[in-house]
Amino acid sequence: MFRLAHLSDPHLPMPRADARQLLNKRATGYYNWWRNRVHLHVPEALAGIVADIKAENPDHIAMTGDLVNVALPQEYRRAAEWLAAFDTPDHITVIPGNHDVYVPVPWSESLGLWGAYLAGDGQPPASGFDVFPTLRRRDGIALIGLSTGVPKPPLLASGDLGDRQIARAETLLAETGREGLCRIVLIHHPPLTDQSHWKHLNDAGAFQVMIRRVGCEAVLHGHNHRSEFARIAGPNGPIPVLGVSSASAARGSKYGRARYHLIHIDRDGEGWRLEVQVRALNADNSGCEPDGDFVFHSAGRRAMVA
Repeated sequence: MFRLAHLSDPHLPMPRADARQLLNKRATGYYNWWRNRVHLHVPEALAGIVADIKAENPDHIAMTGDLVNVALPQEYRRAAEWLAAFDTPDHITVIPGNHDVYVPVPWSESLGLWGAYLAGDGQPPASGFDVFPTLRRRDGIALIGLSTGVPKPPLLASGDLGDRQIARAETLLAETGREGLCRIVLIHHPPLTDQSHWKHLNDAGAFQVMIRRVGCEAVLHGHNHRSEFARIAGPNGPIPVLGVSSASAARGSKYGRARYHLIHIDRDGEGWRLEVQVRALNADNSGCEPDGDFVFHSAGRRAMVA
């Protein structure tokens, strides 16, 4: 059995910015943070989530974006330090979210600081967005990382994959499918067509068309700050699309308490069984407690959700 921890949207605490750094889209996001979001995303909640993940000691950790808030250079440095304290790059796979590319920042001053966490197996630290999609193989599991983050105008939080990335993802999914691996797609924006226009994935339809051709065993996303479950069509039946809450959500916030998903993946005949345990922050922020279970099966020519 392989145990995968999925967390997302930690939105690490915002450092103070120089006024010159706010002469762009950052101004609205920075104001919104100190007026509102600072009360929604709190470090003590995130610390409890991290402590619980460390105590559970999963085989791997998947983080689906939004480590930072308005793409300040000092945010990326803090996030790099936080990742290093969490675990090593071979044990954590990171993909970017829309806040991680809030405005254009040179790669070396931004995501490049986390390059080893973004890179695929056997690759040097990621040197640009052209590394996506990435592939990491772990004990029969294929983790395929996509990037949907693209700088957008103020008040927009939508994302894009682009034709090239979708085509390359199809190739990876087809190859790892022939190998018999359990294919887990990591993406920040939910690849669903019923999301709010201002924050949706613009080419969700094209992504779904590709998945209908080659399939996968599950899609893990963040972005909506809630634990939620949907399905999209695959070549042999429905495929689970699993969103996770913000890992730093304050107790009593509109998102509810912080959560992460602990996913147990095991062979099930010719297919796979995925048991998803939702783990929610406990009352004293020291760790987590179970908050529901969901089981998904993919077997042979048919995929099922129990």
